[in-house]
Amino acid sequence: MKDKNLAAVLAFFGGAVGLHRFYLGQIGLGILYIFIPPLSMLLGVIDAISFLSMDQSTFDAKYNKEQYHPAQPAHSGRKITDRERRHQQRQQERSRREQMRADQRATRRSGSAPPRATRTAPVSTSDGQAERQAGLRYFKDFEYDRAIIAFERALQKNPRDVASHFNIACSYSCEEEADKSFYHLDRAIALGFSDFERIRTHDSLAFLRVQASFLAFEENGYRLAPDLSAEEAVLENPIKKEALVELPEINDDLLEQLQRLATLKEKGLLTEGEFATQKKRLLG
Repeated sequence: MKDKNLAAVLAFFGGAVGLHRFYLGQIGLGILYIFIPPLSMLLGVIDAISFLSMDQSTFDAKYNKEQYHPAQPAHSGRKITDRERRHQQRQQERSRREQMRADQRATRRSGSAPPRATRTAPVSTSDGQAERQAGLRYFKDFEYDRAIIAFERALQKNPRDVASHFNIACSYSCEEEADKSFYHLDRAIALGFSDFERIRTHDSLAFLRVQASFLAFEENGYRLAPDLSAEEAVLENPIKKEALVELPEINDDLLEQLQRLATLKEKGLLTEGEFATQKKRLLG
């Protein structure tokens, strides 16, 4: 290790012949100093002052390169592997979750816990929009039975809501209840729904499209039979011709007797059961 103080002394007293340069291993500069004696004396004094004013680390970095090893930060120049990066990310995520749990515990202790992020009943609105949004959330979670309930509530508040009719038709189709699905799809069309391509391609209506009655439904403009309005369509048990009974022919006498029975019932002289029995007897 070369000493800067010794180099300064050699430069001050032997700078004319370049002694400090030979000491520092700069042979070429030392020979040059020998051939410029007037100037080399001045350069020697300058070098001496420079060495004395120079801090040790700078001197070592310049003249003791082989022995000088500055402190390096940990992992300097080394790339972090993917495994180490994933480990760091897991540690950060774990710390974040622990901090969140600590914050939640502190909030609960203070008695001002924030509302939990759980599904709650929708705020009731007059147009049924909140109920429809709740139905959509249930539908996306494949909870079709709960979606149907939400859409029915929306339709109770807004029976002309096209979107709710279409959505509940999809829900009933997923539940394989074709009649109810046809009914609400008919209502959606009657109220202005015109995206027929969606009816032909929507995944949720696949069950409806394989029904034997779908072809006639499609040919009729995606409407139920033309002689039936949507309100008259029977949902759970469609009326079949053979299931209809012959109604008795009502003449004036029979009509008068039925009116008298109704009057007696209204006055409280006949109970509901007695009225039904007498009416059944008159109608045969």
